[in-house]
Amino acid sequence: MTNTNKIIFGGYMKITEDMKIKEVIAAHVQAAKVFKKYNLGCIGCRGADEDTIKMVATNYGLDVQQFVKDLNEAIKEAKN
Repeated sequence: MTNTNKIIFGGYMKITEDMKIKEVIAAHVQAAKVFKKYNLGCIGCRGADEDTIKMVATNYGLDVQQFVKDLNEAIKEAKN
């Protein structure tokens, strides 16, 4: 993982808007549900190595903060 600004939140790495898609999926497989909910095929695309959560949300007209919140809720639920 390349992001050195990790935030540990409740025993797991909190997802932030500057994280790359591949990094998020590698750390939290359950985040894939959220990408599917928003009909995003990012997980298998070539841009997953470089695209950030913010880039994807912005490119698809999503609310960045809500998308990040949904991702974090998905991994929090999986930890419980």
